[in-house]
Amino acid sequence: MKSLWKLTVIEFKMFYREPIAMFFTLVFPLMLLFIFGSIYGNEPTPFFGGVGFIDTAVPAYSAMIIAMTGLISVTLIFSSYRETGILRRLHATPLRPQTILSAIMIIVFMLTVAGMVILIIAGKLAYGLKFLGNPLKMTIAFILSSMSFFSIGFVLSGVLKTARAAQIASNAVYFPMIFLSGATIPREVLPEHLRTINQVLPLTHVVNLLRGLWVGNGFTDHIKEIIILTSMMVIFLVISFLTFRWD
Repeated sequence: MKSLWKLTVIEFKMFYREPIAMFFTLVFPLMLLFIFGSIYGNEPTPFFGGVGFIDTAVPAYSAMIIAMTGLISVTLIFSSYRETGILRRLHATPLRPQTILSAIMIIVFMLTVAGMVILIIAGKLAYGLKFLGNPLKMTIAFILSSMSFFSIGFVLSGVLKTARAAQIASNAVYFPMIFLSGATIPREVLPEHLRTINQVLPLTHVVNLLRGLWVGNGFTDHIKEIIILTSMMVIFLVISFLTFRWD
């Protein structure tokens, strides 16, 4: 535990120096919140299922943060560490591989949680954000969604040889997904054919799950999303174990 704590602190300092990751995780969602919040406000409306826009936007933007940290942060961290030889040197130390991987994942998950907390505080102070769901169910769904996307990042970092290739690939997956899944643009304004197509996108199911639980739905209302995200997590974790390389 002492080694894990020290390594976690070091990883936090290194991650803190990455302004791009910090911007898209902590600042960009806030920008969207205030831009669209100034347009739609947060008055309950049938257009958003009887709740306000902000009440649906906060869980949707939280899904976007999960995609950012899972697809881009995890992918870039592991691929760049491998390319520069950091993973190889860490592997040669007395530290166990689980300790090294756990320290990195703790930092990434903490950043994901921080992004959501900031959104909640801003939404509450500026627009009177309301939470109608169960905190425990929301927490479980948030962890499941995060682990599912972290597993995708593991796979991308394992199969891509360089950090530059990882950055290009992760961005190519991330940006179309956040606009087509309902994570940034409300799904209610998407054309019908896009709402049909986006069902193949993993982030769509994160958005649907978090939005539903936020407004008071139960797990039974989102069995499909839970099965898809759980299957993703298991399948991609298995693939990542098979493709993971220290150098």
